[in-house]
Amino acid sequence: MATVIGVVVAFLVGGALAYGFFKYGLKQRYDKILKEAENEAEVIKKNKLLEVKEKFLNKKADLEKEVALRNQKIQQAENKLKQRELVLNQKNEELQRKRNETEAVKENLDAQLALLEKKKEELEHLQSQEREKLEAISGLSAEEAKERLVESLKEEAKTQAQSYINDIMDDAKMSANREAKRIVIQSIQRVATETAIENSVTVFHIESDEIKGRIIGREGRNIRALEAATGVEIVVDDTPEAIVLSAFDPVRREIARLALHQLVTDGRIHPARIEEVVAKVRKQVEDEIIETGKRTTIDLGIHGLHPELIRIIGKMKYRSSYGQNLLQHARETANLCAVMASELGLNPKKAKRAGLLHDIGKVPDEEPELPHALLGLKLAEKYKEKPDICNAIGAHHDEVEMNSLLAPLVQVCDAISGARPGARREIVEAYIKRLNDLEQLAMSYPGVTKTYAIQAGRELRVIVGADKIDDKQTESLSTEIAKKIQDEMTYPGQVKITVIRETRAVSFAK
Repeated sequence: MATVIGVVVAFLVGGALAYGFFKYGLKQRYDKILKEAENEAEVIKKNKLLEVKEKFLNKKADLEKEVALRNQKIQQAENKLKQRELVLNQKNEELQRKRNETEAVKENLDAQLALLEKKKEELEHLQSQEREKLEAISGLSAEEAKERLVESLKEEAKTQAQSYINDIMDDAKMSANREAKRIVIQSIQRVATETAIENSVTVFHIESDEIKGRIIGREGRNIRALEAATGVEIVVDDTPEAIVLSAFDPVRREIARLALHQLVTDGRIHPARIEEVVAKVRKQVEDEIIETGKRTTIDLGIHGLHPELIRIIGKMKYRSSYGQNLLQHARETANLCAVMASELGLNPKKAKRAGLLHDIGKVPDEEPELPHALLGLKLAEKYKEKPDICNAIGAHHDEVEMNSLLAPLVQVCDAISGARPGARREIVEAYIKRLNDLEQLAMSYPGVTKTYAIQAGRELRVIVGADKIDDKQTESLSTEIAKKIQDEMTYPGQVKITVIRETRAVSFAK
């Protein structure tokens, strides 16, 4: 028992001693940490004070610089003000000097005016005395003498004025004729174009003569199908590596040429394929016509035309007038109108527009009975062209009365373009008109779907609908057309009328 108590006492004494030592060590460590913290705080405080002093010094230096800069600006402003003040003082002195000089000049002028007034009075007095003497000598009063003098001067002035007017009018006539000739010659020189070249055939080149047989086809069915689809006579002769396409209509020749090119390139040549290719090429040519019209208006700088007018302009490429290409003639007339309008002080843009459109009545989709100038007038009005341009189109052949300066200008430029050397050939135009008349005559019969004048007008092929005319009627139709041609037309040699009627059955394998 005593041992246990001793152990407990020893344990308690040891715990108390350990606690005392621990407390003492903890206090020492706490004091050390506190001291270190105080030292660190003192260092931080010193560093912060240094930073604040440094910032203060920097701010102070910046402020001093700014103050110095402001003082410098103020000094400069003061110098400028002093300089301006000095200049103003000098100007004031100069102004005062000039004012004094002006006063002196004014006083001098007043003195001279007074002297002049005095001399004027003396002169009037002398004139009055002289007038009295003259009246006494002549026996006429001053008013009577003045009236006689005025009448004499009037007669002399009238005579001189009339002579002067006559001289001016004679000179003006001579100048006007000379100026008109100069403008016309200068305009022709500035827009000079090539002479008329009109072809009625197109040569289609092939790689070898073997292709000719494929184009002709078995028993000639391919070439007949191609001629029927295009209305072009295809001449296959001994000419090496060439086939001749003959037709008066350039559009047909172009369609036939492009179709032949595609057929030969593709290699498949038979009647059904020929019709398919011709239809596709015809669409391509229509697109080319529109593109040609757009390019023409862009080249001439003409804007805002109706799309249908642009298409009509493109069709001019495939139409000739007396051997002169119609589109070339329209472009030439437009340029001539612009040049002359500039010379005469008119609007060149309007003049160019009227010149380009003046012959649109020559390429209608249908063939009416109206003259081309009146038809062009109606087309221009239909597509909202301005009244002065419409009048210029309709009046360029005197079908309607001219009511603007554009009308005679277009008429003159149209005549210049058509009358210049090499512009036109009458024979070709008459030939084309005869072929057109042949086709239109045959188209007037019921049941006729297509007509083609080929072989330079020596043959007329008439295609009729199989559901509208039977075989017996085709014979009588051929005879009737031949008789009507004999009665109504003049032509060299003879004309062969071929009426074609065929029935087709088409089906598709799907």
